[in-house]
Amino acid sequence: MTLSHLYETIRKQPQFWSVALMDFVDDFRRQKDAKDVQTFEKPPDPNIGALMASIVEYLCKELSIPAPAWALDYPSLPNPWFVAGVENLKAIALVESPVVFRKRKIFVLSNFLTRV
Repeated sequence: MTLSHLYETIRKQPQFWSVALMDFVDDFRRQKDAKDVQTFEKPPDPNIGALMASIVEYLCKELSIPAPAWALDYPSLPNPWFVAGVENLKAIALVESPVVFRKRKIFVLSNFLTRV
């Protein structure tokens, strides 16, 4: 799945954004193809856009692929976003979030991109 396909899926079915995002993560890790992340359309939801940029930057680093300029330059959110949405997990997310997420004020748990 490319970013364009991911964006289109999120646009058509916004209620399933997290499923589509994780499908993208799985496909990118399997294919390890930088061309899948070179172009990007900003989604209407700034949280999703910043999250996508963070994920792309994280995966590129993980796979030793140069991250695209759009991901590296993507701005931070105006307000913090705790993706889990659970009040009791906020302190853990503050500590565990990788730098590429924290720099955009996105807070996730350490297992956020872990799949079984």
